[in-house]
Amino acid sequence: MGFYRKSEIDFLCGVAKPQIGVITNVYPVHVERAGSLENIVAGKAELVQALPAVPHGTAILNADESLVMTMADLTDAKVFTYGLNTEADLWASNIHSNGLQGIKFQLHYRDEILHVRVPLLGRHSVHTALRAAAVGLVAGLSWQEILEGLQAQDGQAQLRLYAVEGPRGSVIIDDSYNASPESTIAALNLLDDLVDVRRIAVLGDMLELGSFEYQGHVSVGARARDVVDLLITVGDLGSLIAKGAIEAGMSQKAIVQCQDRKHALEYLATYTDDRDVILIKGSRSLGLDKLVAELEYAA
Repeated sequence: MGFYRKSEIDFLCGVAKPQIGVITNVYPVHVERAGSLENIVAGKAELVQALPAVPHGTAILNADESLVMTMADLTDAKVFTYGLNTEADLWASNIHSNGLQGIKFQLHYRDEILHVRVPLLGRHSVHTALRAAAVGLVAGLSWQEILEGLQAQDGQAQLRLYAVEGPRGSVIIDDSYNASPESTIAALNLLDDLVDVRRIAVLGDMLELGSFEYQGHVSVGARARDVVDLLITVGDLGSLIAKGAIEAGMSQKAIVQCQDRKHALEYLATYTDDRDVILIKGSRSLGLDKLVAELEYAA
């Protein structure tokens, strides 16, 4: 369930009546709409507060997020934690990126240690795998069933961060579904794991950040400077991403600022070749998923 305003999740829980609830993180996404980060915490906490008490309800919490862990005291349900923190009920170690082939890591649960490979891109995707495994454990699945699900490669079931073919032999990493500063920096970190390629990032506006808008965009630009060979920005706020990159030392010659996706398409359609890996990410309203589709069509 996504949070936008107070009582919304509470209302949805009244309809769905969940027995298992997962809280992944608390970031300043939609803070412009919510009013404050504290309001986002309170709004997401409505999920754990609506869960039935032990033994019928379980709140699954990300142990690596301090704001999420404050919700452990707000629920009558059993609390199950996951993360990189060794104090979590389910935790991961020795995380390695295999580039566009996925990640591998060791998964720890009680006295068990499992060696896991999943086709999810980026080291940060270990949290996605951990929470899926956590839900499986709480729901009573066997380890065989959980691992088979994690390792499945039956199409693009995920909405975020997957590779598709681009024009003239290039590879597109499609993360166009939505964007926040944290998720964009995580996606840029994936590019940092790739070698012997030209790394291109097409980054659009990140909306509804409220008072975090300026610093959020500038921080993304600073990370892009460390990672990419070419930065293409899309939208009005893209100038802030470019500003962050330039202030961090990136050459202006390595930055292309586009007002809309049509301009970005025209540039990419003529510029790319089989050396290129292109990350595309921005807020949903920019329609960068259509840019991905147009580039796929041009392939």
